[in-house]
Amino acid sequence: MTGAAEPVDPFVHPALFYGDAGEYLAGTVPFVRAALAADEPVAVAVPGENLRLIRDELGADGTAVHFLDMREAGRNPGRIIPGVLRAFADGRPPGRRVRIIGEPVWAGRSPAEYPACAQHEALINAAFQGREVTILCPYDTVRLDERALADAHATHPVVIPAGSGAGRASAAYDPEDVVARYNLPLTPAPGAGAEVLGLTFDAESLSAARHLATGHGARLGLSGLALENLALITAELTTNSVVHGGGTGALTVWAEGGHVLCEVRDKGRLADPLAGRRPAARDQRGGRGLLLVNLVADLVRIHTGLEGTTIRCYLGR
Repeated sequence: MTGAAEPVDPFVHPALFYGDAGEYLAGTVPFVRAALAADEPVAVAVPGENLRLIRDELGADGTAVHFLDMREAGRNPGRIIPGVLRAFADGRPPGRRVRIIGEPVWAGRSPAEYPACAQHEALINAAFQGREVTILCPYDTVRLDERALADAHATHPVVIPAGSGAGRASAAYDPEDVVARYNLPLTPAPGAGAEVLGLTFDAESLSAARHLATGHGARLGLSGLALENLALITAELTTNSVVHGGGTGALTVWAEGGHVLCEVRDKGRLADPLAGRRPAARDQRGGRGLLLVNLVADLVRIHTGLEGTTIRCYLGR
């Protein structure tokens, strides 16, 4: 007796390991050229220095490629799925495979950013399940630490060892474990004081909370668009707490390094790991709050558990 073949997901998500510029180009440029030869839409979203390598190697062929500097477009890992990957894939005509090179993990990502990067790579698999899309993710074996390289095996069903050119199934593939493992409690926010705004809010005090947060953000050095984004973040997160988090919450705003941080804690539990990472449908009413926060913040960290949810946003000053 022979059983029916298992269905194969059309989504392909390999990790490409490279040790130098030659291995990087050998793994990425043929991927782009194959897409161009098949008349498939192709995008390259990698850090600027690697973007220049690929663009220079492609020469005139690069005019048909959509290039993005991931240091800018993907500074917040929570923005990459809706604002980079889905923004490109969803805008292409149906019926053709879409190919993307995405490099969200690079040496120099801060300790605060990395957990969000690992969760992002794990969540790509659920976000694109069933779609005719290939997303190739390069990993620098020389400059990245062992944790990042091990996580790449856990978040990618296929891995391409450095210099091999051939992919194989990852024995360590377990994206759900990565999402759970990096759902880490955040370091406690500082207590309220001269440089820290701390308050509780409810439905009656949403407007006051927003005004207090933006006023404090201005005193901490935010201005212009960054200050407008703080107002939006505060409004969306506090409203979500009132509607979905038990009717009240705690807001804290403070400075840390070159950023102003805005944190909202409430008693709600965020059950959907992809919340805030799906583009909003054109006819969708509501449900855009966390998406908007991901699109404007420099970094968003989330911890959710039985006791509630904490969302912490970073804005450069």
